[in-house]
Amino acid sequence: MDSLRADHLGIYGYHRPTSPNLDSWAADAVVADNFICPGVPTTPVHTSLFTGQIPLTHGLVSHRGGMDLRPGTPWIPGIFSEAGYMTGAVDNIKRLLPWYTIGFEDYIDPSRRFRHVWSVPMSVINQRALPWLREHAGREPFFLFLHTWDTHTPYLPPLDIRHTFYPGDPCDPNIDTMRPFRRQYFYERSREWLAQLHQDLGREPITDAGYIEALYDACILPLDQALANLFAQLEDLGVADDTLVMLFGDHGEMMGSHDIYFDHHGLYEGNIRPPLLCRWPNGGIAGGRRVRQIIGHHDLAVTSLAAAGLDVPAEMEGRDALPLLRGEAVDDWRTHTLSAECTWQAAWCLRTDTHKLIAAQGPSLHNQPAHELYDLVADPGETTNLYLSEWELAAGLQAQLENEIALRLEDLGLAEDPVRHENISLGRRWFDWLAQRGRNN
Repeated sequence: MDSLRADHLGIYGYHRPTSPNLDSWAADAVVADNFICPGVPTTPVHTSLFTGQIPLTHGLVSHRGGMDLRPGTPWIPGIFSEAGYMTGAVDNIKRLLPWYTIGFEDYIDPSRRFRHVWSVPMSVINQRALPWLREHAGREPFFLFLHTWDTHTPYLPPLDIRHTFYPGDPCDPNIDTMRPFRRQYFYERSREWLAQLHQDLGREPITDAGYIEALYDACILPLDQALANLFAQLEDLGVADDTLVMLFGDHGEMMGSHDIYFDHHGLYEGNIRPPLLCRWPNGGIAGGRRVRQIIGHHDLAVTSLAAAGLDVPAEMEGRDALPLLRGEAVDDWRTHTLSAECTWQAAWCLRTDTHKLIAAQGPSLHNQPAHELYDLVADPGETTNLYLSEWELAAGLQAQLENEIALRLEDLGLAEDPVRHENISLGRRWFDWLAQRGRNN
């Protein structure tokens, strides 16, 4: 589920009823409370999902930057296919990464019917996926990957539900919370769908950023219903209890905190902590259990292979999360993880169970400081930077982050860290736009 925040779902404590069907399904699933992206946004993390490796290892540290995997990188669709599984995907990442179809016997891309790659909803995914399941589920072992974009911009939920979570006036002249967004390059990129909203409203401009967030929440409603239809199909086919379902976001979405509006950059919790829900009753994964340990997308590759009883390639860096999902004690599970971004801006973070250190690797688009430290227990919204006041803790985490990066670079034979400002991909457009505005002014 592209761009879906965990904390905008009822099962994660959200105050709006965005996900009633998913919440009900989760009552007999297992919910991961700390599912952390090893990198953002889409293509780096999707590649981690299928390789079992962090972006630094598989080579894709930025979206639409470097496009090729490192030689010898494992790829789980191919592993499942070679093991006799019927493999399928309803997805469109191949339009960004042509090699993404490797290992899939059926790769169905419905996005050609849409103006934008990022506009394919789960209802359309189901139109392809449910017949596929009826043909294969219960008849042969299968591996099926579905990728939906309901909560990616543009936030244009159906008109009949568009104002479900916003009873007020989105054009109230006494509100101007959209002002910071209007000075950003992303506002320029959003003009087309904002114009559609203005046309549907019959007036403009939208002044309340809270209205845009409410639209994002309304986009979850049809996703939630389509997921219910998918779950019902598995039940009807009699395979729901013997199918490992992993439901997760590739990353989240920022709603204005830290000056990041309606996109998925920044290494804050709203972006790097998407949902993960798993269910496999016959495999011991059920019952509404919560998992507090840190799990990453690269763990899902290993976990999928382990669930199928297949050998895990030594090149994979993820871990088998089945014991955690089954409620078993795992004494040596990781207590921290690293995450990186190198698309709009370059940064690393080290996240523990209690704290997060963010270290910028170049200039920020949002006037963020070079170093940030947050207490995730006392300050889950990451509103207070403790880097100076808790400098001893910050220095220790900084040293740990730099040491782990250096060791991995040495293992990979890399002379320098690819996560740096010179390698950002899409962010060059924003910096060029800022430079042009400066020349014009």
